[in-house]
Amino acid sequence: MKPQFHLHRGVRRALAAAALLGAATAVQAQGNWPQAGPIRFIVPFTAGSGTDVVARSIADKLGPVLGAQIVVENKPGAGGTLGAAQVAKAPADGYTLLIHSSGHLVNPSIYPNLPYDTLKDFEGITPLASLPNVLVVAPSAGYKSLADLIAKAKAEPGKLFYASAGNGSATHMNAEQFRVAAGIEAVHVPFRGTPEAITETIAGRTTWFFAPLVSALPMIKDGKLQALAVGTSSRSAALPDVPSMTDAGLPTAAYTFWVGLFAPAKTPQPIADKIHAGVLKVLEMPDIRARLANLGAAPMPMAQDAFGKYLEDETRASARLVKAAGIRIE
Repeated sequence: MKPQFHLHRGVRRALAAAALLGAATAVQAQGNWPQAGPIRFIVPFTAGSGTDVVARSIADKLGPVLGAQIVVENKPGAGGTLGAAQVAKAPADGYTLLIHSSGHLVNPSIYPNLPYDTLKDFEGITPLASLPNVLVVAPSAGYKSLADLIAKAKAEPGKLFYASAGNGSATHMNAEQFRVAAGIEAVHVPFRGTPEAITETIAGRTTWFFAPLVSALPMIKDGKLQALAVGTSSRSAALPDVPSMTDAGLPTAAYTFWVGLFAPAKTPQPIADKIHAGVLKVLEMPDIRARLANLGAAPMPMAQDAFGKYLEDETRASARLVKAAGIRIE
């Protein structure tokens, strides 16, 4: 028995030593982060979307702040769920992060079999920016105001088409918020991303689109798109002559489109803290604030615990909107 006891004690010592070594290695890895390689920003929408534009603006400045290269990768599809699933399954080591929009919180209500849990499988780092959508139509359509569009939709229920950047995207939910508030019926046409939705709206094959202002602004200025209203409760400084939903008499149609940064769940807190601090530093940079302002966006920094609470509240609010709008994804 005695030799067995010594063997057992030796095994315990070996296991303890291995545990200490593993813990020390993990601490060292955290301390050295992000020296092991580039950081990937997974954007689950197409290049040129509002989420993508914000992601690339932040990445340009955050890389030098953290002392690492940041690579932006677009993984569009299924309302942003494909890219989100990739990040949910990624190692929680700070090298694979998700840049998603407010549509991230809608997906649990419209996709019943998601391969991840929206709240449990991600750690919210911070929102990056809030940016209004803007309801745009083709100038050739002849609408002079939002009231004209609503009157047309009521006169021809179910015959107009509205575009989105995908089921459950912020552009989709803003459209549904508007449709419910205005009391109209129309046909939803989801596209792979914002560029396609804009193209189809310019061509007049879809009647309207709640486009991210960051994406639509150049075409509004060039006269290729006509802006009838911004999707928020107040006007945008980038389009001061365009009424807000409140101005248009539809205060309940207002929708906040935001872009945020997420990490896989169980990302070590020291790494999450470094990322959070780095992002807040970037959002204070005058050139970033000016760049966002030119895009009609505004910085939206938030403490991690506050962001976590915000995510819970907004997920419940999104579920209520999905139910009220009768959204079904087959």
